[in-house]
Amino acid sequence: MVNTETVSAEEPARTALVPAGPQLRPVVERLAQLYRHDMSEFIGYLPSPDGTYDFGKLPLFFDEPGRSALLIQYGSVPAGFVLTRPMSEGATSISAFFVVRALRRRGVGREAALQLLRSRPGAWAIAFQPANAGAARFWRGVATEAVGSDWCEESRPVPASVAGNVPDDQWILLDTSPPRPGPAAPAAS
Repeated sequence: MVNTETVSAEEPARTALVPAGPQLRPVVERLAQLYRHDMSEFIGYLPSPDGTYDFGKLPLFFDEPGRSALLIQYGSVPAGFVLTRPMSEGATSISAFFVVRALRRRGVGREAALQLLRSRPGAWAIAFQPANAGAARFWRGVATEAVGSDWCEESRPVPASVAGNVPDDQWILLDTSPPRPGPAAPAAS
């Protein structure tokens, strides 16, 4: 079946995050090929001889406890995906975030990212390549919208298992937990 749906400039975003269970796994796997192609500009990924991009860790996001794969839907259309994993320091990492080109700069990614951060209060760690100026602007804007100025950014090496000769990642660190109440005021006498 061919999808002939297009995007209207006047149409409000209809964005939803859907857990990618067994039925949606093939959709995420196909979208992951587009993601790897996009990332090849910054990391140097090359396709395999069969023309596909290797994404050996993708199955972990469907099969390993604590990891998750979410489909970003725009109405009834698959618009992208998000992969999350727990980190040793207790934060949740957004390991991959992808929105199809036709829906970029239309609020779909921003809405999906904010839905995710708000749906799972806690510490978050979001990595991007510094050469990816669009990702840098996007994630800094999302962090500011999510928690104001209460976030930080740092540089961390890319694990050798991911890529051998890749520049350090930039990481945005933020916490979407509700504010903790301060100390109780002394009782008036």
